[in-house]
Amino acid sequence: MDHAPPEADAEDPEIHLDSIIRQDALALSGQLASMRAKLFPPRSTKTLRHFSSGEAAALIGVTDAYLRQLSLAGQGPQPKTGIRGRRSYSLAQVNALRRFLSASERRSYEPHRTEGEALQVLAITNFKGGSGKTTTAAHLAQYLALRGYRVLAIDLDPQSSLSALFGIQPEADLEENDTLYAALRYDAQRRPLREVIRPTYFDGLDLVPANLELQEFEHDTPRILARGGRSMDSPFFTRIAEVLGSVAASYDVVVIDCPPQLGFLTLGALCAATGVIVTIHPQMLDVASMGQFLFMTSDLLEVVRHGGGTLDYRFLRYLVTRYEPQDGPQTQVVGFLRTLFGERVLTNAMLKSTAVSDAGLTKQTLYEIGRQGGAKGSYARALEALDAVNLEIEQLIRRGWGRTA
Repeated sequence: MDHAPPEADAEDPEIHLDSIIRQDALALSGQLASMRAKLFPPRSTKTLRHFSSGEAAALIGVTDAYLRQLSLAGQGPQPKTGIRGRRSYSLAQVNALRRFLSASERRSYEPHRTEGEALQVLAITNFKGGSGKTTTAAHLAQYLALRGYRVLAIDLDPQSSLSALFGIQPEADLEENDTLYAALRYDAQRRPLREVIRPTYFDGLDLVPANLELQEFEHDTPRILARGGRSMDSPFFTRIAEVLGSVAASYDVVVIDCPPQLGFLTLGALCAATGVIVTIHPQMLDVASMGQFLFMTSDLLEVVRHGGGTLDYRFLRYLVTRYEPQDGPQTQVVGFLRTLFGERVLTNAMLKSTAVSDAGLTKQTLYEIGRQGGAKGSYARALEALDAVNLEIEQLIRRGWGRTA
């Protein structure tokens, strides 16, 4: 089908912008579907690579020699054997090994929260686009899943970037009422959150996808508030926390990718959060924009408190993203932020890297492509920085549970 946009002729100079935009949207959607079919055959769905025996051992916290011993003895899940006897495990097998070792030894290899440890909800936020929120949320969720935590990722951005990274094309893969909006809405079509949660190709990591439907919550809420709150069985700012409570027993950590605006969805996420990560690109214009974001957030959260809302934060941290250490002005901005905010700026930063950009071309993350998928030098440097950031956040989560780092 020819999706070329209609052009105005000499006799009819009027340009029908709505028609042109619709045609362009159809053309782009078709090309994205075609690219997905080529990238992820035969079912056009993403899958996760296997992990080498050494990688699996590092994830579990044992030696490669120990895994080989288990394999030779026929104990636990058996690895896939490739060329020259190289052994590899799927993430599901890695988690099965964690369960096997926890049952057979006097220690737990599963980091799941225990009774009395609250669900940790992390809101990744900033209302300036391009600050690295989605990249941060995706890599953090995957990092935690690789280490054995039960993770729920929530795409709260109608632009659906996190969903796209997990292989979901909103206009093709989602039906009406398939996003978090289904669990938040104020009418009879409201659904339990569990019904819109989807498993991903990462064992232990589930996703609530997004599409433009989420924007309806931003339209519905002020309309109902103007009517005095009728049809609002609970305040808008408690709704995300309430629906997360309905599935809390199934997860250790929830990672929310917030939209680049301080609307009702973001405010609901902030009220549900136990930890907040504010991403910052180290440019002065971005820092100035963040200042306005902080003022607005403070004012709105104060209104929530006066309205009876309960806020339970374990930590607030600023994460420097897309950082180029060799860039003098950026280094000065980072120093300025550390002087100003102290320990609230994470020690480690997300580096700007061609490895991340290259992975993004195929809608993948560094954890998905593996060392064989990128240039060794740039991949190793980017992965080291990424792991350092995520480990720092993991330690904050564990501290929130009262555990040692």
